[in-house]
Amino acid sequence: MDMTLEQIRELIADDMRQVDQVITRRLSSDVALINQLSAYIIHSGGKRFRPLLHMLAARAVSPQADEKIREQAAELAAVVEFIHTATLLHDDVVDESTLRRGNETANAVFGNAASVLTGDFLYSRAFEMMVSVDKPEVMAVLSSATNRIAEGEVMQLMNIGDADLSEACYLEVIDRKTATLFAAATRLAGVLTDQPQAICQALADYGTFLGRAFQITDDLLDYRGNEAETGKHVGDDLAEGKPTLPLIRAMSVAAEQDDSATVNLIRHAIETRTDTDLEKIIAAVERTGALDYTSALASQAAEQAIGALSILPDTAYRKALASLAVISVERNH
Repeated sequence: MDMTLEQIRELIADDMRQVDQVITRRLSSDVALINQLSAYIIHSGGKRFRPLLHMLAARAVSPQADEKIREQAAELAAVVEFIHTATLLHDDVVDESTLRRGNETANAVFGNAASVLTGDFLYSRAFEMMVSVDKPEVMAVLSSATNRIAEGEVMQLMNIGDADLSEACYLEVIDRKTATLFAAATRLAGVLTDQPQAICQALADYGTFLGRAFQITDDLLDYRGNEAETGKHVGDDLAEGKPTLPLIRAMSVAAEQDDSATVNLIRHAIETRTDTDLEKIIAAVERTGALDYTSALASQAAEQAIGALSILPDTAYRKALASLAVISVERNH
């Protein structure tokens, strides 16, 4: 039987308390606005999903690690959360978003300039913390990850308004901008505990597939989700001109069916970055089976994530990692 998210959090509760202490301590700055804005975004309902992944993976490969390793793992979990938070701050400015996790975005409250600069602070603080772990491979993994995430964000920006984006290109973008940090979080658990390369790679593969499943599900919820549960406006991606998988698949199926009206409806919405016809488009992605197709692709990625764990010892921590893959595609927010 799969574990619930509450059971997983309870399993790793002591480790996550340690991570929260590191986050609080490391957020401290003698610049008041940085303290205020960082605290706002860090404590505004985030799931701490990536730090949770790192700490679970570390336990899964080294359940009896000494206190020094535990402290370093908590430090790296906080690094991953800071990098993720910095990308959110920058994303919300780029996307002109006003709602995240059911709350006003930081840029809506504090302004774009403060959000961008605080994001920069979080990036630089994260790199300070990486150095303190004193493992060259940790630096290599995280510096490569941050670079790859930035590339993914730029690719997504270039794809805005592009109604001809292929499914392969869509997957490349989400692997870079989302799955990369998941993979870094899990691989680092192996690096930190000096696991063999095969274990490190399996952890990275798990993170990659999990991140892919997670992002595809996010994109699905933009058309199938409930705003009160998702904490974001339904149709936000469409309004921003983002050609995500539900739209790409719906256009492909409609084209095969010679349904030019549906193709043109979706194409116009993407190219003009408008959600005026949102209800018609939601009906179209349902009618073409695009949402079911998207859901199936997310489930396939989750199964691949679970498969990557087979090399790990059969422990409660491995079971928790497998359960997270199931939760990532069955969630409603």
